[in-house]
Amino acid sequence: MSLTDDLTTSGSAIPGPATPYQGDIARYWNNEARPVNLRLGDVDGLYHHHYGIGEIDQEAIGDPADSEREKKVIAELHRLESAQADVLLDHLGDIKAESTLLDAGCGRGGSMVMAHQRFGCRVEGLTLSTQQADFGNKRAGELGIGDFVRSRVANMLDMPLQNGSVAGSWNNESSMYVDLHDLFAEHSRVLAVGGRYVTITGCWNPKYGQPSKWVSQINAHFECNIHSRREYLRAMADNRLVPQAVIDLTPDTLPYWELRNTTSLVTGIEEAFIESYKDGSFQYVLIAADRV
Repeated sequence: MSLTDDLTTSGSAIPGPATPYQGDIARYWNNEARPVNLRLGDVDGLYHHHYGIGEIDQEAIGDPADSEREKKVIAELHRLESAQADVLLDHLGDIKAESTLLDAGCGRGGSMVMAHQRFGCRVEGLTLSTQQADFGNKRAGELGIGDFVRSRVANMLDMPLQNGSVAGSWNNESSMYVDLHDLFAEHSRVLAVGGRYVTITGCWNPKYGQPSKWVSQINAHFECNIHSRREYLRAMADNRLVPQAVIDLTPDTLPYWELRNTTSLVTGIEEAFIESYKDGSFQYVLIAADRV
């Protein structure tokens, strides 16, 4: 029995984008080929679609006059990306090799590969992008783990998985594309009781009052809708997800952005992230919650 057969409700079809907006998001990510995502992934074959955390290793990036400086900075940015994924996986708890994990909004699958390498378990990924799913599956095949790590074109608001079939699930910088109540209802449905959900996300700070101009720029750049931290906690409470940890990672991610802003890989959105983190209107947060 394949991974897909094991996880999919018998006879159910894999849904495509259910709304025009989701169709727009699918097209956006099907056409996305930013060097900042691909060149960082080329460092070691782990292709991420999230940002990084941690202090910069100044010795690793060398002197600004070094002819290899750009190459070293790219490697360092990628190290920080993978460090972020490691922190997320740390908060999944005790995962057994016979378990199944779910990455909702899996991108090109880097975090899924890391999860399998750490736990030895099956990992199912969902994305609206056929390009991302094909890329992730090809990479898993190249690594010889295609029977354990699989990306699927599916809607995270209508997951083609059985009730209670996964031990842990996550959204890594993908929850800003959906309604949180609908999203957490689905995670709650597919998680086994006692299972762990983790998200790392950017969210606007309710203490600021309203989304700042910087947050609005980020929304426009990525065609998303950033939620407030308060919205995350309320939607979890309404869907039987009880937070066990809420961690502000903002100070930890700022070095990544300041370093990225010095490279040729800039996309024009770096200033919005840096300034919003500094003025407190935007936060980078990890929330880990148990299904009760």
